[in-house]
Amino acid sequence: MFEFKITSKNNRARTGIFSTPHGELTTPVFAPVGTQATVKTLTPEHLKDINASLVLSNTYHLYLRPGDELVRDMGGLHNFMQWHRPMLTDSGGFQVFSLAQTRKVDEDGVTFKSHIDGSTHRFTPEKSIVIQENLGADIIMAFDECADPNDHAYIKKAMERTHRWAERSLKAKTRLDQALFGIVQGGVDPTLRAESATFIASLDTPGIAIGGLSVGETKQEMHDMLDVVTPLLPENKPRYLMGVGTPEDLINGVLRGVDIFDCVLPTRLARHHSAFVPEGRLNLMNASFSRDERPIDPTCDCYACRTFTRAYVRHLIVAKELLAGTLISIHNLRALIRLMESIRSYIADGSFETRAPELLSQWSNNAKRIKHEG
Repeated sequence: MFEFKITSKNNRARTGIFSTPHGELTTPVFAPVGTQATVKTLTPEHLKDINASLVLSNTYHLYLRPGDELVRDMGGLHNFMQWHRPMLTDSGGFQVFSLAQTRKVDEDGVTFKSHIDGSTHRFTPEKSIVIQENLGADIIMAFDECADPNDHAYIKKAMERTHRWAERSLKAKTRLDQALFGIVQGGVDPTLRAESATFIASLDTPGIAIGGLSVGETKQEMHDMLDVVTPLLPENKPRYLMGVGTPEDLINGVLRGVDIFDCVLPTRLARHHSAFVPEGRLNLMNASFSRDERPIDPTCDCYACRTFTRAYVRHLIVAKELLAGTLISIHNLRALIRLMESIRSYIADGSFETRAPELLSQWSNNAKRIKHEG
């Protein structure tokens, strides 16, 4: 059911097809994040229109509200949110990691307080799997401990615990229609990353996630860790880099053999009036766009760019109309999905490695916001 077939390669970059119960994923692929069983401001039809093929939802948040048992009783996430293409859920490990002031970690699991009402809850590997089985995504994650990359004394302990928790997650899993991915940890220590990659690969899960990156380390450190990890992972399993999603990060990740990406950045930027274009991030709130008759990106084929001007989108922002966030979210997500479509075609024709420097140069300014253009 979860076969991964590589269809083309260009050095370490590759294209492939990963089969799931809700359809095939053509990789490399970027997944919009639907934390609360919705990609913020967008409907499933919007996602289909931009050619999204995979959506991620959040185990921690859906456990707290509305509750994983309610989702199960409503027919699972696919039916609950009316998204009938592949879905992925994380384990809740990263969200628990982010609750640094209220969590307590022990060998068995993690006790934490809800960010909603302060109530006390506990996650174990077994509990995380039960929740994810109730939610019913096609791809689920082993429970892991994500450690602060600057806390070198703790990283090894957290990595070893993640390995034990991965084994417990595998034993707890009962559904045959879900692919459980183990998660590689180890901070920015190359020796620990290599050890973790080797161990997680030995578990023979249908795919492997790379966690604990994009949490405060430098870009170079992330690239160095990918250079250590991906050569140690099996060729016939998809590789998922968790929580990474700038255009530059996608290009660099694919160059290093990553197949699946997700990130909240495109929709978060949209809610702050910021749009991806190849020359940088447009701050569409700026007065310079008040009479601009061009679309957000003249090269983009999304609904927002096919239909509306920058001037109109700026008007919506100034008027505090919710449609502004919807249109910019449509565009930002489509920009990354179009980038991945281009990357797949370049890998297929063997030109990606030579084109990558040009793509990186083109998209690297998206680390910045440009206020005025032309």
